[in-house]
Amino acid sequence: MRSLFTFLYISLMVILLAGCGADAAMKKGNKFYALGEYYDAAGQYKKAYSQTKAKERPLRGQRALKMADCYRRINYTQKAIAAYNNAVRYKQADSTALFHLGQLLLKNGSYKEAEKVFVQLQDSMPNHPLVAAGLESARMAPRWKTDAALSGYTVKREDLFNSRRADYSPMLAGDEFDQLYITSTRNQAVGDELSGITGTKPADIFVATKDEKRKWQKPEAIESELNTEQDEGACSFTPDSKTMYLTVCKTDPNYPRFATIATSSRSDASWGKAQELVITKDTLSLFAHPAISPDGMWLYFVSDMPGGMGGLDIWRAQLTTSGIGALENLGEPVNTPGDEMFPTFRPNGDFYFSSNGHPGMGGLDIFIAKPAEAELTSAATDSLTAKKKSFDQRPQNYILSHPGAPLNSQGDDFGMTFEGLHNRGFFCSNRGDGRGWDHIYSFEKHEVIQTVKGWVYEQDGYELPQALVYMVGNDGTNLKLSVKGDGSFTEQIKPGVDYVFLGTCKGYLNHKEQLKVDTVKESEEYVLQFPLASITAPVLIDNIFYDFDKATLRPESTEALDNLIKLLNENPNVTIELSAHCDYRGPAAYNKALSQRRAESVVNYLTEHGIAADRLSPMGYGKEKPKTIKRKLTEKYDWLKEGDVLTEEFIKALKDEEQQEICNQLNRRTEFIVLRTTYGLFDEKGHPKEPPAPKENKEQEKEQADDADLF
Repeated sequence: MRSLFTFLYISLMVILLAGCGADAAMKKGNKFYALGEYYDAAGQYKKAYSQTKAKERPLRGQRALKMADCYRRINYTQKAIAAYNNAVRYKQADSTALFHLGQLLLKNGSYKEAEKVFVQLQDSMPNHPLVAAGLESARMAPRWKTDAALSGYTVKREDLFNSRRADYSPMLAGDEFDQLYITSTRNQAVGDELSGITGTKPADIFVATKDEKRKWQKPEAIESELNTEQDEGACSFTPDSKTMYLTVCKTDPNYPRFATIATSSRSDASWGKAQELVITKDTLSLFAHPAISPDGMWLYFVSDMPGGMGGLDIWRAQLTTSGIGALENLGEPVNTPGDEMFPTFRPNGDFYFSSNGHPGMGGLDIFIAKPAEAELTSAATDSLTAKKKSFDQRPQNYILSHPGAPLNSQGDDFGMTFEGLHNRGFFCSNRGDGRGWDHIYSFEKHEVIQTVKGWVYEQDGYELPQALVYMVGNDGTNLKLSVKGDGSFTEQIKPGVDYVFLGTCKGYLNHKEQLKVDTVKESEEYVLQFPLASITAPVLIDNIFYDFDKATLRPESTEALDNLIKLLNENPNVTIELSAHCDYRGPAAYNKALSQRRAESVVNYLTEHGIAADRLSPMGYGKEKPKTIKRKLTEKYDWLKEGDVLTEEFIKALKDEEQQEICNQLNRRTEFIVLRTTYGLFDEKGHPKEPPAPKENKEQEKEQADDADLF
């Protein structure tokens, strides 16, 4: 009898303690949930569920529902489905829970089961756009999978960039796209604590680079103040690559963690500490996934702030010199009552984003938005200007497309980044990962793309990163292109179009190139050079040759002289001094007379080919102006220093006879220097030949006039 009593007492205490333990776990779980720490909350809810008696069916169902919600948020898809099914079994699943179950079944590739759920939801949620999208997804996804080979995309998991944790949001950078920034929760991330949100380390930004053989290396942590013990990631760059926009999640043990957007500036090769960017005064909404438009004028981002269409929406803010300008929700057809995230641009102006609110294959699917003009009219299809500008100016005037499989899958697919104008690059996906962790994939779709790549640089020096290139085509194209840090630009061109390119830079003469584009069967890149002559410093005319001890121009000088004629015709308001120089050897008077005759020979050639004589001043200096060495020349002759002047004393001090001869060769040169840039602009009385336009809209008129005068 006593043993029976003891057994009953112990059993009762176990039941009571289990109940208390379950309640305590629920309280802890609710606290974690309120802070957004869904991984920790799920663990507590699971503990509470397992300690809840089977006969307490409603309570088990409610706790299963809480557990399911956490698993859904941290991408534990199969565990979330099991928990939702338990909630359904215990009759605790409302319409919202069934909707989430349907979405998860899509994400699991269980399309028939998902279709049943969405059909059932049509009764309780009639005409709901997300239910309709879910049902269409369940019916369309199998067809997209079957037609994957027809999409033209090839997809490959790139394990060189991946770790045993989550790796996502790739972003290509560098003038040659030789840097790949990724966000990762790998063990090398800063800090020791695990995130209560994901159960992994907080994310940091890592970068992979290509070696001298153009082969990718493993990602390394950014060695700067950029990464901290909180979450950083999902970065984007301004067109000049000097500013990074990124997402930061601050840690606070007492408040939910809201994502914010921050900026980091590059100093030399190092990124500075992230500084929060205040978009609005709203402190209760998240701001994440920044993307800069190709022209650098707009910041696209994700937010759940009031005024959206539901869930997470894509917004944009104008970037001005004084800070954030006008805000705008992209609206339909991009945004839906679901979640739209991870905006990005292909350099040709096409807009990419991911969504679970449009019909897709499950989870987040990648969608493409193209300007409606480019789809509806052949004139706009041929006009790069219309395609590149219409998205920025009228964000609701574009057409969406779903690229199908294999770019999309039943999992989450997002974070596109492109290798220039080509339809290839990287993205991320958690397809096939039971833990819901994302991994980096490469993609490529074969397209015949014709491009032009040009370099703008000093005629006898370095690249000019501050240059502008004007691109005009007979199809209506009219673009103003900024160059990269190496003075280069790349732009897509159309077959059958004739283009004119004008390289310009303050302090330099213009340089024009023409290009006629033929139809080709494979992608082709045309290369153009834009050597700009300085207005303020002597410019070497290379490859000018004279008969020995004479002023007679040799035939091989023709190409260089014809290029000079072209330059003068492209800059009709310029007058120049044409100078010839000798080395120090020989009588000074004789050398000066010889160099004068040589300068006159060049002037005679130019006037015979149509250049007005009063634009040319021949001058023979003999040995009076020895050459001053520029930095570029020290790369070829490392025994020379920038600023060295090749005087007779300098040359004779060189012990190497070969070096002495090289210096003498450098002194024997033909150059020109710009004297005026106003030739032909004024009449005899000094008045402008063409009166200035009225100054009603000075800024706009100046830009239009500048553009017109270039051609």
